[in-house]
Amino acid sequence: MKLTLVLLALVGCVAAFSVPTSTKVKIADAEFLKKQQFFFEILYRVEDPLMFEEWIKMGQKLVVDKAQYKEYDFYMEKFYESYKLGALLPKGEFFGALVKTHYKQAYGLFNFFYYAKDWATFVNNVAWARIHVNEGMFVYALTLAVIHKPELEGFILPQIYEIFPQYFFNSKFVYDAEKFDYDVWSKLIMYEKEYKDILYKDVSEFSDNFYFYTKDWKTWQWWKMMGLGEHWYVEDKFFLRENVAQYNKDPKYTQILNGLYKFYMPVDYTRDIDFFNAESKLSYFTEDLGWNAYWYYLNMDYAFFLDGKQFGLDKDRRGEWWIYNVQQILARYYQERLANGFGEIPEYFWYKQVEYGYDPQLIYYNGIGYSYRKNYFEYQTYGKFDMLYQIQNFFDRINKVIETGYYKTADGVVIDFRKPEAIQFIGNYLQGNVDTYDKYFFNYYYVLSHMYFADVDYFDFEVFPNVFLNFETMLRDPFFYSFYKKFTDVFYKFKFYLAPYTKNDLTYEGFKFTDVAVSKLETYFDFVDFDVTNLLNDKMTFVDGKFVWDKTLLARQARLNHKPFNFEFNIVSDKVQKGVIRVFLGPKFDEYGRVIPLKYNSQNFVQIDSFVYPFVAGQNTIKRSSKEFTWTAEDRITYTELYKYVMLASEGTYDFPLDLSEPHNAFPDRLVLPRGWEEGMPMQFYFFVSPYTENYEQFSNFDYTYQSGVGSGTRFVDSKPFGYPFDRSAEEYSYFVPNAFFKDVKIYYVDQFAKYFEQKYDNYGTFDYSIVY
Repeated sequence: MKLTLVLLALVGCVAAFSVPTSTKVKIADAEFLKKQQFFFEILYRVEDPLMFEEWIKMGQKLVVDKAQYKEYDFYMEKFYESYKLGALLPKGEFFGALVKTHYKQAYGLFNFFYYAKDWATFVNNVAWARIHVNEGMFVYALTLAVIHKPELEGFILPQIYEIFPQYFFNSKFVYDAEKFDYDVWSKLIMYEKEYKDILYKDVSEFSDNFYFYTKDWKTWQWWKMMGLGEHWYVEDKFFLRENVAQYNKDPKYTQILNGLYKFYMPVDYTRDIDFFNAESKLSYFTEDLGWNAYWYYLNMDYAFFLDGKQFGLDKDRRGEWWIYNVQQILARYYQERLANGFGEIPEYFWYKQVEYGYDPQLIYYNGIGYSYRKNYFEYQTYGKFDMLYQIQNFFDRINKVIETGYYKTADGVVIDFRKPEAIQFIGNYLQGNVDTYDKYFFNYYYVLSHMYFADVDYFDFEVFPNVFLNFETMLRDPFFYSFYKKFTDVFYKFKFYLAPYTKNDLTYEGFKFTDVAVSKLETYFDFVDFDVTNLLNDKMTFVDGKFVWDKTLLARQARLNHKPFNFEFNIVSDKVQKGVIRVFLGPKFDEYGRVIPLKYNSQNFVQIDSFVYPFVAGQNTIKRSSKEFTWTAEDRITYTELYKYVMLASEGTYDFPLDLSEPHNAFPDRLVLPRGWEEGMPMQFYFFVSPYTENYEQFSNFDYTYQSGVGSGTRFVDSKPFGYPFDRSAEEYSYFVPNAFFKDVKIYYVDQFAKYFEQKYDNYGTFDYSIVY
């Protein structure tokens, strides 16, 4: 497992970390383990009644004694008043983080958690909320508290797709998981085995014809090629993930899995649907769990309603960081579009039909399906023209401010929008956060826009599920990228008025690239097991008061990955000095095979790495692997395994390291590269080195091995603008400097599934484990 360096970053959205050479891993003590056990158990099957007696006893009453809180604010008073009046969002109803009436209640609940003076008050409130509060609101508020409450640094929560698998997997899979019954399953496989053995034997006699038909199946329908159906299979080996070999070497890992029954079911993305359009070809990317979880945690770390000064978010340049992430998300999505033969992200016009519809095929845990959008949909048919006009007005006003070049706030402060640092004001405005430069005029339009597109009115309370109302689901919809282009249009307009960098600006005397070697870039689809045990509808067993976690359900999915690749930098330095090396990946050609001029293409580059390096005088040969990218994470250890580790450590037979799991907010390493082509997709790297001149040391005020450092002010590698030197309009000539280097490369896609339809698969009817070794 890669060292847990906790950075909130996207495909290159980071101004990356430098890594200290040695660290001492901290081991959890008994008190920490007890608290960690509480978090795991309070979130187990969260939509079901709480079954842990110890926590039920603690959760009888909400603590309302103001002396037990560091602060007792307006939102807490309103929340408690709503509870007494029976006006809280009922349990079982859909919770939308971007529904105005919902997030205000969630904010009050979060404050009851955040301002608690001690652990006893905190755990009492959490247990109470688990029993009495809407499930979605409870998870939202608790996740925020664990991320932002200083006393809770280092604690691990299950990933959001493990807490609520319903947000990430199609309704068919969710139904099958909730219907799973071990006794029925055991009887079923007994009589299924006999007729299936005969079936596969008969099929083998006609293998030529049979394998001809497998060519009609799509690559993602891998279970059909292996002769599997979409139902439960026993997993007698191990959890599938890219870094599983590291766990298999640990004897303690084998011990924690003893007595655990594991079952998996093949699950796919929403590609083959009655309501079909070309955009669904990209569903393997837009519906990727890591892709969606990244956006969710970004918006939890920098939640729009949290005050920047109080939570230290302004130290991290929250507004600039947020809009830069949006820009990088769109750039990464565009690269994936090119890999599939598509071109520019479609524009969204207020009064024009949205050509591509989307059916998420999701079902909320209360049984209500998510809303879908048909092809050629017109949003103005909602009739909420007052909301639409307000949203349009927000965009018009910010565009006017940028054109004017300055803004005078209600209290007389003049902001100069021709200065680069004004990007912070632009970012705060576009996120609609509480640090917006003029709260009287510019607040909450962001929430309003999402409510409009989800057909939710100002004061609606009980609403239909819609992917646009929660951060963990909205990236699934192709419309997200079209609408968010309006945010980046504002971003680019602001940058347009800043003077482009000249060649002198980008030339740093003392550094010179002589060459950069890049190993072969290969992508493929591999397999992963996602822990969906929270969907299990089964009785819970306790022995001597301890919960027996003896079954786990897994969603087995094929997902995009890449083989590790390496850089070898050859850089000449004229003296001993520290420098920052930045690595960008961008397209070379558009969908028609035309070279994209850097003036336009700079927006399509994704920063995939940046790090500080101590240069010696003379030639420096620097080797760096994609495994060393410090803002990315490999597959995280599952909910089931973490719980087992905690219980083993509680018995005193295991040392639980605080950095056991990958950070919640790192970007998936496997999505660094677009899919590419079998014949090689032309791309280009841009490498840039500049002096390290900061007066602070990264990670200097937090322990990066188990803390995310949100609000620390020392998370990023330096204080350069995010995306530097592509943070302004690009004049191509200026970027050819001695301390920079362009490198043409190709990304090759390897079809791992071709062998199933090109030749006979001898073990037809069973999963092919040879493909994951």
